Amino acid sequence: MKRLKHLSLFALLTALLVVMAACGSGNEKPKGSASNEALKTKEKKELSGSLVISGSSAMQPLIAAAAEEFMAENPKVDIQVNAGGSGTGLSQVADGSVQIGNSDVFAEEKEGIPADQLVDHKVAVVGMTAAVNPDVGIKDIKKEDLINVFTGKIKNWKELGGQDQRIVLVNRPDSSGTRAVFNKYALDGATPAEGITEDSSNTVKKIIKETKGSIGYLAFSYFTDDSVTPLAIDGVEPTAENVQSGKFPVWAYQHSYTKGEATDLAKTFLDYMMSDHIQNGLLQEQGYLPVTKMQVERDAEGNQKEI
Repeated sequence: MKRLKHLSLFALLTALLVVMAACGSGNEKPKGSASNEALKTKEKKELSGSLVISGSSAMQPLIAAAAEEFMAENPKVDIQVNAGGSGTGLSQVADGSVQIGNSDVFAEEKEGIPADQLVDHKVAVVGMTAAVNPDVGIKDIKKEDLINVFTGKIKNWKELGGQDQRIVLVNRPDSSGTRAVFNKYALDGATPAEGITEDSSNTVKKIIKETKGSIGYLAFSYFTDDSVTPLAIDGVEPTAENVQSGKFPVWAYQHSYTKGEATDLAKTFLDYMMSDHIQNGLLQEQGYLPVTKMQVERDAEGNQKEI
């Protein structure tokens, strides 16, 4: 009887040891798992290489600022951001001389661009409006009067209640996406009269600031100080909220085009442009609007509808 009790106790202890061993093995990491993780981390490729981006000068402040931050996070990456206008960006990405071409207009709107070969990445929205020298004396203008100013029918600001100053037009070249957007949505397609023509928004701003009686047009992102005066149109202020709601008519998508689907460093950078850090931070700090906050959308023909 005693022997039977001893055997039962031995069997119980053995069973307990088996259960404990099984529990312990479930929590145990396979041999070498830590070193495998370290190896995987080591094998992660550090981003490197170069990227050339060109096109819209309205987009340049945003793309350049994002590129600076991207390069700071990836020291082996070099990104060159050039302006030159939307037409230049589209033609250069189409012929393969740059990896990304920035444009204020759809590729379909530019003659001679093989739009079917390009892939559109809408990275932001930009509002634009007429900008005048602060001494002109007006802050609001009717669209009809704006058209008459740019087509040369109104020649002095006193005709619109401003100062007795001759109107000096500051235009962008035909290749400019900013010009195309402004002509289409602010001037209803009218052709501007001859004036000063500059291919850089920075230069346009400088000329308006320094030239009495001058008027041009700029993206909202250039209105960072009081050196030039942005004009309301038909009483609607040029604000982010009015663009997002569709009340203010002069706006455009900021397109980053690639030839075919984006790959490698170009894809990584474009994904970075759509990150929360850029869309909800840097982009808005630079005066642009997130695509995700738009309450209306447009197609290449300019048809606008609520989202």
